Amino acid sequence: MAIGRVQALAAAVLIGALTTPVLGQEIAAPEGRSFVVEGSDFAVQGRYLAAAGNCISCHTAVDGEPFAGNVPFQTPFGTIYSSNITPDPDTGIGRWTKEQFVRAMREGIRGDGAHLYPAFPYPAFTILSDEDLDALWAFVRGLPAVQRTVRANELRFPFNQRSLMAVWNLLFFTPARLQFDPKKSQEWNRGAYLVRGLGHCGACHTPRNSFGAEKAELALAGGLYKDWVRPGEMRLWSTPNLTGAKDGLASWQTSDLERYLKSGHSPRAGIFGPMNEVVGNSTRHLGEADIHAMAVYLKDLAPAVEIATSPSATQASAGQLVYTLRCATCHLPDGSGSITTGPPLAGSPVVQTRDPAALINIILYGARPAPSQQPSWKSMDGFASELDDTEIANLSNYLRGSWGNVGSPVTPADVARQR
Repeated sequence: MAIGRVQALAAAVLIGALTTPVLGQEIAAPEGRSFVVEGSDFAVQGRYLAAAGNCISCHTAVDGEPFAGNVPFQTPFGTIYSSNITPDPDTGIGRWTKEQFVRAMREGIRGDGAHLYPAFPYPAFTILSDEDLDALWAFVRGLPAVQRTVRANELRFPFNQRSLMAVWNLLFFTPARLQFDPKKSQEWNRGAYLVRGLGHCGACHTPRNSFGAEKAELALAGGLYKDWVRPGEMRLWSTPNLTGAKDGLASWQTSDLERYLKSGHSPRAGIFGPMNEVVGNSTRHLGEADIHAMAVYLKDLAPAVEIATSPSATQASAGQLVYTLRCATCHLPDGSGSITTGPPLAGSPVVQTRDPAALINIILYGARPAPSQQPSWKSMDGFASELDDTEIANLSNYLRGSWGNVGSPVTPADVARQR
């Protein structure tokens, strides 16, 4: 549905505030005009947008050059490797036109006309504005060209048939543009654009159906995907519920979210695991107004349906001794945490994820912030060699069944899956 002139003008101002000539230094476009500022460097504005989209994390391999691709994404259908998006003419996108780039971003069609897999989040990027895509195009065109051939995807038949994506798109994808909601504030709309579009938070934080499509009715209610637990080893990760549910962000304040996204830690939580890259490569580079807008939008999300059942009192009590001996010093006996030793576990979205994978990963492998971050808490060492599967399951049940937390019971088999 087309938006009216007033909404269109407001949307133009909104998008204008997202693109900046210097990281962290914001500019606002005059009312009724696009964000393009006379004399500004389009490529530098694109650099800011690329940071908001965390492009470098998904397109830079551990041993590779920036944006040259080859990052593996393990999916239920096989492994997909990210593309080389440098302007190398043979192995990158150097022969693409701007129109082909825009089509890839908005429709999931690459330069040769073949379909991209939704591991590339074009279902989120489809809402990006013309101006922002122009700036991103200028940014990628200005990258150093890297000649690096990307590995072939390792997908099972029939998922290795790209032509089937045409059917997938018909079923699960609708090209769209930003729809400015006149009933919401400008900062809310700005946050929606960042969270739903550039930031593509739903790619990790929304559960998917058996065909790999996000479940729209459970948007940002927590998902599952594979990522690193330590070098060379991938495991399943569960992502927290970002809605206002009890097992989500109900106990968080807007200021907690702002601090977490900007610095990697807040009174409610600290980053670890895959979020190290999100904060380190993306959100910490955003201006304060954009961080605030994201927090405003997230805190306004209606609670997702809470379907988890907590462990029984018997199941929970079995892990109390382990908690007292191993965890209470840093997280305190009542789970309230300390600003200097450990985040609160009472009300923690990570503790309460529907699938306990992330919680188990922390207990097994520890939680360490990225070197670029300086949290107030200590790093946590894992207990993989000190606790067996039953002890970790008991500890998990104690955490998920105490202090008002909710979360389905954890079994030793759940722990064994993560080893």
